[in-house]
Amino acid sequence: MDPYSLVTRNAVEVVTDDELRALLLKDRKRVYAGYEPSGEIHLGHLVTVNKLIDLKEAGFEVVVLLADLHAFLNRKGTMEQVGELAEYNKRCFEGLGLRDVEYVLGSELQLSPDYQLMVLRLSQQITLNRAKRSMDEVGRNMDAPTVSQMIYPIMQMVDIARLGVDAAVGGIDQRKIHMLAREYLLNVGYPSPVCIHTPILNGLDGKKMSSSSGNYISVVDTIEEIEKKCQKAFCPPECEENPILQIFQYHIFPRASRVTIKRPAKFGGDREFLLFEEMEEAYRKGEIHPLDLKKTAGIYLADILSCVRDYV
Repeated sequence: MDPYSLVTRNAVEVVTDDELRALLLKDRKRVYAGYEPSGEIHLGHLVTVNKLIDLKEAGFEVVVLLADLHAFLNRKGTMEQVGELAEYNKRCFEGLGLRDVEYVLGSELQLSPDYQLMVLRLSQQITLNRAKRSMDEVGRNMDAPTVSQMIYPIMQMVDIARLGVDAAVGGIDQRKIHMLAREYLLNVGYPSPVCIHTPILNGLDGKKMSSSSGNYISVVDTIEEIEKKCQKAFCPPECEENPILQIFQYHIFPRASRVTIKRPAKFGGDREFLLFEEMEEAYRKGEIHPLDLKKTAGIYLADILSCVRDYV
């Protein structure tokens, strides 16, 4: 696959396409994604991890920001708690294949005088209302936001500048913060980053993925847990918003050269697919039973995630 196709596959938006094409021509190019340390790394995180692996293969230097200070500002725990989680999350990311990349702990970057001065300079230019809007999709308890959460998006902008990256990767929920960076970093002498956005996937029940609802697969779940969760997952006849098909599109096909659905001869025998689009079309036509799809998803996903269980 050519570099442009690698970078853009399974992305819902690139801002802008022309800037990305120009960036791909450079000998040296850097990209980053930031992760608030959390207790469970799950399939929601894996979407951007897979994208970073694509970018690495396309010739980018990859930076992973373990955003402990961001998590603290967003009311995710004490600094001690998020610091411990940051190290655990790093091991999970390495197990998923993000090795030979640069890991940066947020608090080691973000507490320097130069960094903080840039935050203050930008805070003079950005209105409180604009900062709040940028946090609508990512902030916790935004019905009563704290001042710390208004600092959060400005720090994310400064991360882009101070890490010296050309591009930023994030879920589409990061879009408002990224657009803020594209607009205001120019005012402090830094170029606007190329922004690559990935989709927010459904949980196993077809609703929004949430740790509180337990509708997700953790990267350290056992083989039995993964296969059981897939078997119980929502898998409607429709292809749109189907969580099992999303697992194939965003997690299995990017890591497997082919997918085989094993079935007895009386049910049509085995079916092999080289492309997700071929599988999706077969499912749309009713040629694949939901139970066979879910069973196959569990088998492949358990195999993909086995490297994390062994590593962590």
